[in-house]
Amino acid sequence: MIRRVLFIALLLGLVLQATSCFRKNKNVTNPIANVNSAQPDKVLFDRAMDAMQHNRFDVARLSLQTMINTYPDSEYVARAKLAVGDSWYAEGGSAGLAQAEIEYKDFITFFPNLPEAAEAQLKVANIHYRQMEKPDRDFTHAKRAEEEYKQLIQQFPDSKLVPEGKQRLREVQEVLAEREYRIGHFYYMKESWPAAIARFKSLTDTYPLYSGVDDALYLLGQAYEQEAARTRTAPNLNEAGRAKLVKGFDDQAAAAYDRILTRYPVMGRAKEARARLEALHRPIPKATPEAIALNKQEEDSRRDMGHFSRLMINFHRHPDVSHVSKVGEPTLVPPKETSATEVTLEAQRTLMGASAGGTSALTVQPVGAGGPSPAANQPVPHSANGDSSTPTANSSIPELRPVGDAALPVIQVPQPAPTQVNEAGESQSSSNTSSQQGASSSSAQGSNDAQSSSKKKKKRKLWPF
Repeated sequence: MIRRVLFIALLLGLVLQATSCFRKNKNVTNPIANVNSAQPDKVLFDRAMDAMQHNRFDVARLSLQTMINTYPDSEYVARAKLAVGDSWYAEGGSAGLAQAEIEYKDFITFFPNLPEAAEAQLKVANIHYRQMEKPDRDFTHAKRAEEEYKQLIQQFPDSKLVPEGKQRLREVQEVLAEREYRIGHFYYMKESWPAAIARFKSLTDTYPLYSGVDDALYLLGQAYEQEAARTRTAPNLNEAGRAKLVKGFDDQAAAAYDRILTRYPVMGRAKEARARLEALHRPIPKATPEAIALNKQEEDSRRDMGHFSRLMINFHRHPDVSHVSKVGEPTLVPPKETSATEVTLEAQRTLMGASAGGTSALTVQPVGAGGPSPAANQPVPHSANGDSSTPTANSSIPELRPVGDAALPVIQVPQPAPTQVNEAGESQSSSNTSSQQGASSSSAQGSNDAQSSSKKKKKRKLWPF
């Protein structure tokens, strides 16, 4: 009986000890706990740290603010300001994390040279990392986290927290890259090739450590090949312009396939990229031993999730970052993003370059006396003096027909405005019936005709934009 009572008492003691340890916040530590001092500022600081360990964050903040306001010259002021941010960070919640970010930013502003400033910057980035959502959701916190981790690496390059910041940055960039890939794949399935090219090109240039970068490069090459195929059957293009544009698209596709074989030779799309280069009759590049070793090291560092973990990630708000590489330098200065408009304008410049020798790359149907009438969607060339029968070299901008759905922009020349009629002049000329006034009216009419013709000339002048 006595043994049973002792056993129960011992068991209850262990349970109470485990409960007290569970309630304590392990992220909060007192950095001056072992400093023996009876100073009142240290007493207030110790009291605040004890309150934070027992999750009484409002009591802790009250003690810290009292110490800061009462002893502004204390040696513990910097630690107290950082502890205020830690209290909001440990409390959590949207409001608490937002207030913690404000406190950490203030600490960095007032104490930029202290070692704890790097810790504050890391926690600011972690605030947005904790709120980061999946690639198909709002990416605001992901972009903010990327900016804050970059600032940590660039502003505190000698800090011991930089390796942790780089790994977190790789995870954030994996999420952002996955978002770009999904958008590019959507445009690819919709056969909107310029938009798909812009997304895949920006992705592969900005996030080279993305786990699906080989697939993005392969689809980039496929999109360029589809543009070349549409250009071969596009109307209103002569052979010189068509050949130059097709060659440009094929060169871009081959460059994407080359990059797979030279930078990512051990990834899944390498075999297909080699087959596409053979189909395009291009030389097959060989990867260097250093590139093979680097890509193999990146692939070996990725962790594959099990079936159960992959199933449970669907019920989590935080994205899956298991495929993130553990090696490699994340992108700190991203290159300029490519837009669909730039892809289209590049094709337009290629066409204009083909017509530099005097032969237009675009077929513009002549309009004039005895010529065929213009189509409904074709502009009518006008000369500088308003005569539409004699087109000049710079009289109008020809229409660029799109290759497929949206390969080239359609530049429409605005039609001339309707001629304005001077009603006052006509009423005055019709009211004069005498011969003497008729002569003056005829001269006035001639003057009005001259003014009307000058107005017609001004109205028929083309606006080049």
